[in-house]
Amino acid sequence: METLNFQLVVIGAGPGGYAAAFRAADLGLKVLLIDKHNELGGVCLNRGCIPSKALLHLAKVIEDAESVSELGVKFNAPNIDVAKIQKWKSSVISKLNSGIASMAASRNVDRITGTCSFIDKNSLSIETDSGLKKIIFENCIIATGSRPAKIPGLPKDPRVVNSTGALSLKEIPNKMLVIGGGYIGLEMGSVYASLGSKIIVAEFMHQLLAGADQDLVKPLFNKLSHQFESILTSTKVIKISPTDNGIDVSFEKNNGETFKENFDIVLVSVGRKPNTEKLELSNMGIHVDERGFIPVNKNQQTTISNIYAIGDVTGDPMLAHKATHEGKVAAEYISGDKSATFEPMAIPAVIFTDPEIAWAGKTESELKDAGIPYTKGEFPWMASGRSISLNRFEGKTKILSHKDTGKIIGVGMVGPNAGDLIGEAMLAIEMGADAEDVGLTIHPHPSLTETFANAAEIIEGTITDLYIPKK
Repeated sequence: METLNFQLVVIGAGPGGYAAAFRAADLGLKVLLIDKHNELGGVCLNRGCIPSKALLHLAKVIEDAESVSELGVKFNAPNIDVAKIQKWKSSVISKLNSGIASMAASRNVDRITGTCSFIDKNSLSIETDSGLKKIIFENCIIATGSRPAKIPGLPKDPRVVNSTGALSLKEIPNKMLVIGGGYIGLEMGSVYASLGSKIIVAEFMHQLLAGADQDLVKPLFNKLSHQFESILTSTKVIKISPTDNGIDVSFEKNNGETFKENFDIVLVSVGRKPNTEKLELSNMGIHVDERGFIPVNKNQQTTISNIYAIGDVTGDPMLAHKATHEGKVAAEYISGDKSATFEPMAIPAVIFTDPEIAWAGKTESELKDAGIPYTKGEFPWMASGRSISLNRFEGKTKILSHKDTGKIIGVGMVGPNAGDLIGEAMLAIEMGADAEDVGLTIHPHPSLTETFANAAEIIEGTITDLYIPKK
């Protein structure tokens, strides 16, 4: 068995893993990056964030073309070439793959493709196409990510797919069931609805996007209620039966009512599970929690001081940008910067549907549950010149500031490009800005960024774009 030595081994080449490897290499460490796939970028680039956003872009173009017909511009119905769409989507992935590989080579980061497991806290074995390799290391970062969760007893049938399969369908289904009303299910449902599918969403809870501010979810729910065939909340799937003529699905509502429908494709989107089982963590004495997550401290260290973990394997929120920052923290700490810690004031979240939903910091319900006093400024986009010129009226921007300190502690947005706009809110929260700081910052006109300043001005009582009677 070939034996190799490295100062740092990073297991997993997703956004967190390759960021950690690159940062450590920049700081002078000899780094090995391991992934079970030859293509770098992990789930996010190859089977998640990037391909789904590429398809969502096409969906939005189709929707925009349809929406302007009432404004005097009418297009013919789109001609959908699925093979060409998939080829373009693959080219987007390939371009980014090659860019990451080039950066790894430029930094002299060594790479091995294979699956690995720990022998002890300073060594691991890798199973590759050319045989087993033993790696001895000083430090290791676990960045193995997550995979789609499964429903127990789910039949094995190519017409029952997870999020990965939904990104690579070879034809547009006439009728698709989306099991799960989370962000992945709604994003993929939006894509295929725009491409011509009849979409039915079944969600066990009584509302969609349970972790989001329901004030922000309402405009999206209203739009999807027209775009989708139906949205079934408080509904569980009790049986899935493949037939020659599709997939028969039996449902039960919380009042006991049962019914059955037939679908061409069933997308199972009920969350994700961390990839920790095959690492043999017990060989080092590391124990995962009841959900399979690896506990870490603010430096991303596990209970074994030279073993670190980042990204989805460390728990919610399972977001690529969280993993990237954690990876940099771990790399810097390992390289000798003991001030490197992961202690963000907030982590932004975005639902890339249309309208987009984005939020950062505390939601209104979280503040109420925690008994934290707050002041709210909420600006409706129907009063935004830029939003009206886009023929969009459903959006809103909400700022929550601490009633005692005045600092902004939560921001929520719903509307076109909310995912881009939330970056300014994150900067405000991270820098400890209050509503006055934001309101006194000149924003460009006409723009959607103005809505952030407008919401701050509502808190300050200086708003001129709305008339709010004095109490």
